[in-house]
Amino acid sequence: MTDTRILFEGGGVLVVDKPPGVPVIPGRDGGPSLRDALESARGQKVFVVHRLDRDTSGVLVFALDAAVHRALSVAFEAGKVRKRYLALVEGRVDAPRLVDAPLVAARKGRMRVARPGEPEAKASRTRVRPVETFDKATLVEAEPLTGRTHQIRVHLLSLGHPLLVDHQYGREEPLTEKDVGGEGDAVVLARTPLHAARVEWPALPGVPARAVEAPLPGDMARVRELLRRAGATSGS
Repeated sequence: MTDTRILFEGGGVLVVDKPPGVPVIPGRDGGPSLRDALESARGQKVFVVHRLDRDTSGVLVFALDAAVHRALSVAFEAGKVRKRYLALVEGRVDAPRLVDAPLVAARKGRMRVARPGEPEAKASRTRVRPVETFDKATLVEAEPLTGRTHQIRVHLLSLGHPLLVDHQYGREEPLTEKDVGGEGDAVVLARTPLHAARVEWPALPGVPARAVEAPLPGDMARVRELLRRAGATSGS
């Protein structure tokens, strides 16, 4: 983790390209976390501004001093920070959608769409649009307009388009080349294919406005390429 790619650093802000499979902060198992690895490598305290799930990759914002941490944290909590994710989902998403479906906590750390009138329901909205459509899958952009746990994953599931792999809300088994139109048995995707592609915040007290992007990671890019090839083959 010490070679985690730095996407931006300046003015007390540190933005990294989080690798999949690494928790942002230490979990119950006490294993290594990205925050601890960064602090060890840099020899300084690193403040966590927001979090991504263990398997989610992409843009992750840290602060290097308390004042910047406070300004960014308030902006995230107030919904002033725009976040865009890329996800590989089952089925064909042919048109943009606005999912407006309140969420509630479910069993075993999961979330679910609330039933009408449930008192614990929290308003949850996500914009979803297709980026590239394949025979049986779609690369979509998801923009959460609220910040609920597992929001994008549950909203995509509610549309009938769960992530290609999702041990909590869909398929548990890893995908092989054959599963996505290739020919081999090699595993090409073993985690939830959700990637924080862009984070943008406005000018804040002591923090200039900025937009930071992270390229699609290798596993998701490989699946996209195989899906493209399968589409070209089936259409020829």
